[in-house]
Amino acid sequence: MTALFLSLHVLAAILTVGPVAITASMFPPVARRALAAPDDASAAASVRLLHRVTRVYAAIGVAVPVLGYITGATLGVLSDAWLIASMVLTAAAAAVLIVLVLPGQRRVVEALEAPGNRPATARLSMHAGIFNLLWAVVVVLMVYRPGSTTGAGL
Repeated sequence: MTALFLSLHVLAAILTVGPVAITASMFPPVARRALAAPDDASAAASVRLLHRVTRVYAAIGVAVPVLGYITGATLGVLSDAWLIASMVLTAAAAAVLIVLVLPGQRRVVEALEAPGNRPATARLSMHAGIFNLLWAVVVVLMVYRPGSTTGAGL
């Protein structure tokens, strides 16, 4: 069962975190173009689509930590420092996404529907970068697993 849970965990991470990381990163430049050309329906549609993909895949992405916890429990590593650090960083990435990225994207979508308001997209780029950096560190911890006897790492 451990192999099944680990496989599902990795698959969920690839199929959900990847799209969120990409759409969160693509959103700010597309939003800047759409805000600069309020009459461009195609640009506004792209912004809405990127926001929808980010939102939907973020919701489905809840499977990643759930399956990760189950996998950690079946492996008996829930008390290992590398896994605890990964869980804390995953929670931080989720918080950045829920508190900063998604509301920032929503404000841009709303601004496109009510011209005149021009939300800042530079912070949105920074927030997406922080989200992606947190996930990159989690991936390194998952592969490196400090103290592991698998031979991976140093």
